[in-house]
Amino acid sequence: MQKRFNVTGTCIPEKHYMVDISNKLDSILKLVNNEEYFIINRPRQYGKTTTLYMLERYLNKFKDYLVISISFEGIGDLIFEDEKIFSKEFLQIMSDSLFISNETLSKYLEEQKTHVENFIDLSRIITKFIIKAKRKVVLMIDEVDKSSNNQLFLSFLGLLRNKYLLRNVGKDYTFHNVVLAGVHDIKTLKLKIRANEEHKYNSPWNIASDFDVEMSFSISEIKTMLDDYVENKKVDLDKEYFAEKLYFYTSGYPFLVSKLCKIIDEKIMDQNELKWEKEYLELAVKELLNESNTNFDSLIKNIENNKELSELVDNLLIKGIQLNFNIHNPDINLGYLYGIFRNEKGNLKINNRIYEQLIYDYRISKIQTSSNFVNYNSKENFIDSNGDLNIKKVLLKFQDFMKHEYSQKREAFLEEDGRLVFLAFLSPIINGSGFAFKEVKGGEEKRFDIVITYNKKMYILELKIWRGEEYHKKGLIQLGEYLDQYGLEEGYLLIFDFRKAASLIGIVEETYVDIEEHRKKIIEVYC
Repeated sequence: MQKRFNVTGTCIPEKHYMVDISNKLDSILKLVNNEEYFIINRPRQYGKTTTLYMLERYLNKFKDYLVISISFEGIGDLIFEDEKIFSKEFLQIMSDSLFISNETLSKYLEEQKTHVENFIDLSRIITKFIIKAKRKVVLMIDEVDKSSNNQLFLSFLGLLRNKYLLRNVGKDYTFHNVVLAGVHDIKTLKLKIRANEEHKYNSPWNIASDFDVEMSFSISEIKTMLDDYVENKKVDLDKEYFAEKLYFYTSGYPFLVSKLCKIIDEKIMDQNELKWEKEYLELAVKELLNESNTNFDSLIKNIENNKELSELVDNLLIKGIQLNFNIHNPDINLGYLYGIFRNEKGNLKINNRIYEQLIYDYRISKIQTSSNFVNYNSKENFIDSNGDLNIKKVLLKFQDFMKHEYSQKREAFLEEDGRLVFLAFLSPIINGSGFAFKEVKGGEEKRFDIVITYNKKMYILELKIWRGEEYHKKGLIQLGEYLDQYGLEEGYLLIFDFRKAASLIGIVEETYVDIEEHRKKIIEVYC
């Protein structure tokens, strides 16, 4: 059977192209060997289930380990109605997990469930089971989020916690390890000690060790998946280039890395040639951003359902405000939990460039449905006879649009949304044939750069608000340096000008800057 890139469920080495995560497993095994209890809490589709599976495969090689791998996904709510039901069903789930690998222990657990009435009974049966197993029993529970808001489940964690503490002082037998996996960090969940004293809490999982394993993929790790792909399918591709570019767009987010590879392999690459051209990755990014999937749907939902989180995202992405990463800030913590944010050397950042583009596109779409672009941005008016995009025409027409459509409300509107209005204006012009990559440059100037590719040509456009002559001159030099970096001779500057007396609204200027003996032409358009 031909291997494939997998983006749903567990990845299996014999069936799927996979990253070599042996370094990650080595770090996890140190926790296992030290008898630690821990939780792998990461955003959705971040490789948690696959990591558990690969850890189980590794431990099964050793006769002194017995792995019981279960999941709380799809078990329904009935199990959480009372201790008796939960205790019986938990033993049954454990029994089912062992049915193929160890029928004797599986039958033992099934027999014991008839004797359990509460958590005290369950604790005793776990003790007897560990003694009978005569091995290091590792309990893995996936999808714990399905039950993490349930009081009974938290009480069950308290049972495991108590047995762990007794085990450490030689007064009980229990699981060698308990490994939980989910989005939330169970250590932060609270367990009420007394029902009539609502303000007294204790953590049911404060015994858990910190899980500091980096679950995102590095460039070198991404390359191992491409190695696997090339070896099995005999595809011709520049592994170094694509590994770096995949990381550039995804920051190593496992789902996004595999998804882009899957799109190139199954939708873009010519199956008769089996070769990845460099432009395929950009095409895959466009394809991905245009599709609906549960990962993207969840991202947008989580942002839209929380006003403070939504404002924080806009501050980072649209306004270019620089913020420190502080996990104790509840809005930052929530965004980090959902995979929206990442910590980049103490600075708060959107997790990856794919998410940045997705959020931009979503915001742009909302602007498009509320603005009248009909008479201004017909695509055919901005494409030259050779098929190239005429950026100067685009800027002049946008200038005209702003003059007629937003002349009355421009000052109040543009400070917040002017950049999005331009992106909404540009989007249908380049849609289908081009791509606009947006990047905010923080600091005093708050530059907003757009790198546009169209008809295999690149254009660099900078958007910024007028903040004085000194900053403007610095901005021209910075744009010139940016052009030099890409080997381009001409760039574009769109300036939103709020000055009352000396406004240059409607003006177009051509400026030249010298960057290390290279003269760069910059076309400035004022709105």
